[in-house]
Amino acid sequence: MNDIEFLKTVDVFRDLEPEALQKLRGRLREKELRQGETLFCEGDPGQEMFVIRRGSMTVFKSVSGQLDQVLAGLGAGNFFGEMSLFNRAPRSATLQAESDTTLYCLTRQDCELLLAEDPTTAAIFFYRLIQTFIERLRSADNLLVEVTRWGLERAGAAARAPAGPAPDGDRKGTAQDETE
Repeated sequence: MNDIEFLKTVDVFRDLEPEALQKLRGRLREKELRQGETLFCEGDPGQEMFVIRRGSMTVFKSVSGQLDQVLAGLGAGNFFGEMSLFNRAPRSATLQAESDTTLYCLTRQDCELLLAEDPTTAAIFFYRLIQTFIERLRSADNLLVEVTRWGLERAGAAARAPAGPAPDGDRKGTAQDETE
């Protein structure tokens, strides 16, 4: 599969026209990682997103001292680091090559140039990014609910319905109420 065909399979680029993908490919830099090599660490500065062209990556966060929690495994066609295109906050997780990996890199500066040169393509790209943010936020919300439920069950408390007015007008209990 050539580069343009590949980019068309990447969720965030799938709605772009072939000409736009060709221009985009001209901006992407390639980065090669060897198995076990760390691309960046949680807390590092960042200003680019990455697309996995070939290989696989592991996403993890430090939870305490020497303990890391694996958040995801990513493969060809997945992208990550997109939050750094919008803010200058440090990286939120560590990314390490699970196998020999080829990445495409898109910088914040490249996105700003894309916006100035081709606002329509930029709008399509940013719309797809927003959809990705929403999907990831929903997943994080669901995980938070599961972790809270697990914590309550472990503590011997039953999770209650979400806070809000009950039929009699009183406020319903929340998981936070159980821990206070």
